[in-house]
Amino acid sequence: MMVGYVAYLVVAVAVIMFLAAAIRILREYERGVVFTLGRFTAVKGPGLIILVPFIQQMVRVDLRVVVQDVPPQDVISRDNVSVKVNAVLYFRIVDAERAIIQVEDFMAATNQLAQTTLRSVLGKHELDEMLAERDKLNNDIQEILDQRTDAWGIKVSNV
Repeated sequence: MMVGYVAYLVVAVAVIMFLAAAIRILREYERGVVFTLGRFTAVKGPGLIILVPFIQQMVRVDLRVVVQDVPPQDVISRDNVSVKVNAVLYFRIVDAERAIIQVEDFMAATNQLAQTTLRSVLGKHELDEMLAERDKLNNDIQEILDQRTDAWGIKVSNV
């Protein structure tokens, strides 16, 4: 009689573990990129998502605006003045599939791209221009970053 209860208990625990591995809940601001046997299947969410355990995997993607600090960069202006500049980058994911599939680490890639774009754009201007036209330079950097990150499903909204 005791062996029967143990068998039921083992089956119940196995069913609970199977259900726990199969059910995911995504918040309103999240999407799940689902892969079936390593191949992209769909973007799902928000709400209750049911996966086939061990066959399907899901990567969560946050669609909210990300605020990322760009580390200080040493820039040499067109008139050969060394300037240390930093920036803050505001972006969000607009296409979860491309953000996961097209680039390995979209956060690091966006940060690195922001650093190189910052040096490139500011290096074309003289120090007086940098100080006088900060808003224009910010808009130029934002447009370049937005254009380059579009292939990754990322929208840069402000720099």
